[in-house]
Amino acid sequence: MRYLTLPHTDLNVSAVCLGTMTFGTQNDRAEAHAQLDHAVERGINFIDTAEMYSVPPRAESYGRTETIIGHWLKDRPRDSVILATKAAGPGRGMPWIRGGNLDFDRTNLRAAIEDSLKRLQTDYVDLYQLHWPARNVPMFGGYLFDPAKERDATPLRETFEALSELVQEGKIRYVGLSNEWPWGVMQALRLAEEHGLPRVATVQNAYSLLNRTYETALLEVGYREQVSLLAYSPLAFGLLSAKYLRDPEAKGRVTLFKGFAQRYEKPSVQPAVAAYAELAAAHGLTPTQLALAFVYSRWFVASTILGATTMEQLCEDIDAYEVAWTSELEADVQALHLRYFNPAP
Repeated sequence: MRYLTLPHTDLNVSAVCLGTMTFGTQNDRAEAHAQLDHAVERGINFIDTAEMYSVPPRAESYGRTETIIGHWLKDRPRDSVILATKAAGPGRGMPWIRGGNLDFDRTNLRAAIEDSLKRLQTDYVDLYQLHWPARNVPMFGGYLFDPAKERDATPLRETFEALSELVQEGKIRYVGLSNEWPWGVMQALRLAEEHGLPRVATVQNAYSLLNRTYETALLEVGYREQVSLLAYSPLAFGLLSAKYLRDPEAKGRVTLFKGFAQRYEKPSVQPAVAAYAELAAAHGLTPTQLALAFVYSRWFVASTILGATTMEQLCEDIDAYEVAWTSELEADVQALHLRYFNPAP
């Protein structure tokens, strides 16, 4: 396992991060703890979660994932893992979280982190992320900015002043963004420099063979400003495993939770998945190996967030880290990318 120290931090994270949003709905506590144990045995020291998990977000499953992780974490040395969680923001409903008042202001961020810390049974989190911007931006399958959808939002400076207090109190060590766009990253960096506020360490955005918008939107920002990418959904909700090509009703989030995977319901997705599956076979790889080895091989990905519902899936996902990425693979993937350009932004 490779480890990388995130710039401007002392967080030395594994190149593979365990995602946990299935814990509490698709995975019970015993299964979740088995995944956590196996991940650690394989050298993974980075765990990512969120207050709104498990998914799909529902009142009855709110906070379950953090609670499950907390029961596991309490029996371990706290400094043996790097723990990341996220605060839910406005714009997506969820009235069961703090009565639906999810502004990124001082009151709500403090309540969010204190509740997360209780569920996680820890005094601090290593990385605290804003799950999505408070302002109007395209999200989760949207790709066009629409000024008609403008809404009031807590000013970013006020948000980062609130985060600064939490850093000073030792409740969080570093801050990150998620599902963010270039304007938001650059504004956060400017505020940090001008007002001595916490500097954004990471951006957690979707990145896969089906969604490479990071490359055209944020890659230069990440490189020049030293903000690390945490790539989520590298298998595109399991579509890139090609299991739904083999069986359209295969068990998974796409079939269990209809309408939850809107990003992957666009017309070019299935032809692209089929083409990448064919390419994988031509190189003697499984579709899963190809999809994950691609993300693992990107020089700008600090850590790839894996999520699995079975131990078999988790083992295959981690094993894919050992796949050698060749110049032939690179050329063939780039050719397909030009044919199917970001079918699931």
